[in-house]
Amino acid sequence: MEHQTTFKPYISPKQSMTEMTVRGIVLGSALGILFAASSVYLGLKVGLTVSASIPIAVLSVTIFRAFGKATILENNIVQTVGSAGESIAAGVAFTLPSLLLMGQDLELFRILLVALLGGTLGVLMMIPLRHGLIVEEHGKITYPEGTACAEVLIAGDKGGTSAKTVFLGGGIGFVFGFLNLIVRLWKETSDWTINFFKGASISAEVAPTMLGVGYIIGVKTASNMMAGGCLAFIVIIPLIKAFGEGLTGAVFPESTTLIKDMSPGAIRNAYVLYIGAGAVATGGIISLVRSIPSIIGAFKRGLGALGSRQRAAQSTILRTERDIPMPYVLGGCIVLVAAIWAAPILNIKFIPSVLIVVFGFFFVTVSSRITGEIGSSSNPISGMTVATLLITCLLFLVVDWTTIDYRVMALTTAAIVCVAASNGGTISQDLKTGFLLGATPSRQQIGIIIGVVTSSLAIGWTLLSLNQAMTTYSARNYPHFTATIPADASQVEYDGKTYRQISISELTDSVPTGRYLVNNEGKIVYLIDPGVCGSDLWRAERVNDTPYRSFQSGILPDTTATFLTADGPQKILTLNEERTGVPAGTYLVDSTGALSHRLVPITKYDAPKARLFSLIIDGILTHKLPWALVLIGIALALIMELVGVSALPFAVGLYLPISTSTPIFIGGVVRWLADRKSKSAGGTEAEFSPGVLLASGLIAGGAIAGLTQAVFYILGWNTIFDKSHWLGSWAESDLWALVPFAALVAYLFYVAAKKNSGGTEVDGSAR
Repeated sequence: MEHQTTFKPYISPKQSMTEMTVRGIVLGSALGILFAASSVYLGLKVGLTVSASIPIAVLSVTIFRAFGKATILENNIVQTVGSAGESIAAGVAFTLPSLLLMGQDLELFRILLVALLGGTLGVLMMIPLRHGLIVEEHGKITYPEGTACAEVLIAGDKGGTSAKTVFLGGGIGFVFGFLNLIVRLWKETSDWTINFFKGASISAEVAPTMLGVGYIIGVKTASNMMAGGCLAFIVIIPLIKAFGEGLTGAVFPESTTLIKDMSPGAIRNAYVLYIGAGAVATGGIISLVRSIPSIIGAFKRGLGALGSRQRAAQSTILRTERDIPMPYVLGGCIVLVAAIWAAPILNIKFIPSVLIVVFGFFFVTVSSRITGEIGSSSNPISGMTVATLLITCLLFLVVDWTTIDYRVMALTTAAIVCVAASNGGTISQDLKTGFLLGATPSRQQIGIIIGVVTSSLAIGWTLLSLNQAMTTYSARNYPHFTATIPADASQVEYDGKTYRQISISELTDSVPTGRYLVNNEGKIVYLIDPGVCGSDLWRAERVNDTPYRSFQSGILPDTTATFLTADGPQKILTLNEERTGVPAGTYLVDSTGALSHRLVPITKYDAPKARLFSLIIDGILTHKLPWALVLIGIALALIMELVGVSALPFAVGLYLPISTSTPIFIGGVVRWLADRKSKSAGGTEAEFSPGVLLASGLIAGGAIAGLTQAVFYILGWNTIFDKSHWLGSWAESDLWALVPFAALVAYLFYVAAKKNSGGTEVDGSAR
């Protein structure tokens, strides 16, 4: 074809150059692990991730330059290996936390297998499609991130790029997060209720990660998300409050609490969450349907290229045309089916194992084509996962596979496909970068498989650590329920006593699904409220040392708010300043007037995509979904499309807490203002402008601070800074929290507006 003879890559196919080296693989793996961990954090917090290839490319060029210059192809291998981390993390963080909502354990080996099998499947499925989509469609499919990454590496090869902005952003993000999350110099979230508008509220999470995400995705997508959040917290929740204020009974799906007694957050969890789920699912499917022409075209071209190309032996073709040989690809697919079927912990039957490979090939093709046309940020991975989940659940329903084991099987099937589709889109961008540079495809393909393996190890540890750190034990009392304790039930030590852990997978005697601690009589004492997908935002920590024991509050009045503990309800006491050696804070007071526990506010990980997938599975296979609320969400998404608003980002904003959408919106506005001030010229340079690089650093640094907080909780160091609250009541002030955040916003604008050489918006919906 004409473009094959006229296109000349940066490095000639006939030129031999150092490409895959041990140091390149090690650096790529290390950076991949770093961005994998930050992407898990981001995926759990907000339900989306951002491409890591460009920051990794910048870091690689600068790091290697400090130790002697590397070749451009070696730097390309680093970004290829490292890019796997973000894509695998997205697939895992979006899906597997649903197990916690089903009352199941989240095991490390399951996470590892899903990441490894799905990631490898994505690579293998893309190999036969590479020539048709990357080479033959060159000039037609742009692959924007892949093209921008190639320009970064070319600029670095000519001596024109630096990673100092990424490092600076990472340092600022980490210090900001450390002072906020660990030292607790200011609140994590500023909240305001609108007094004249009952039920309405606005809040903002003062997080560098969310600010960075908003800057990268741009003002249009960020505005759509904010609009969805405003609809939820300023329209729908006040509407529910207004109509439910006079009701004397709970309204389904809530079973106990009256609407008049519910906070805006409680109303969101009980009702708006289902509306948002319907909207997100619809938005994802709309994105998928809109891509059908691209899907059909990509599928035809991919299969046509696969059937028509008669390759010579690998040794006789150009270096830039050498893929992993097809016998290895086919053999690898067979091994994957066998591994998925045979792995006991996955418990997937043979037919679903085959479906995974079929869905995987189809959606890797879809993912590659879509990322090539509109970029990774707009790749509707969640829509593809929803489609897989719907088809799988409906098939299971036909054959009456509806028990908890089959619900877990359906989720695992969708999770592997989700990881494969996500990684398929990422490797497509990598292969486009390699095509423009003149890299060897087979080495890139091997490199990203190595990246899958190394990143998978970090992803499982990160997910479990974040969950463990924020898990709380919430007292529960179901006097009419007695559990049957399995012989192999594990023992758990908590609050000085020993309990047995059980799982309830079906609604039983009004006891919701979940994991519980029971006493020797089988009576439930605590709900194990997970750190991911959990809802209890207070950790009750027993206080034992002398200042606490000697402090006497006196008997508090009966009207004082109470908090349920294993010893019964205890009154809540708030100290606004230190008294007799007891730091300011919120405490529980027992019947004698002594302090018994300290209540520590924590921020759990909402994992919005995981909640969505859990609702779909339970709704289809257990018939318990509140369809009226879901249908409202579906209608809202369709209305948004009718008025020309992209439904998916709007739906994500409707689904998430408004506290998450607010800093994302602010980041998008900063991007818009900076672009206007700098009169940006556009082009792919916008993808590695100082503003984008600083935002990428803020995301990574803020995420690392979040991981550090998790480590502090796991090691029991979370009380180290208790007596350092020299700010007193200011540390709990909603207004004070905005001061450091405003400074961070101003600095991001300063860097972006002053130095931005190209700032075209990068507008894309959540994956």
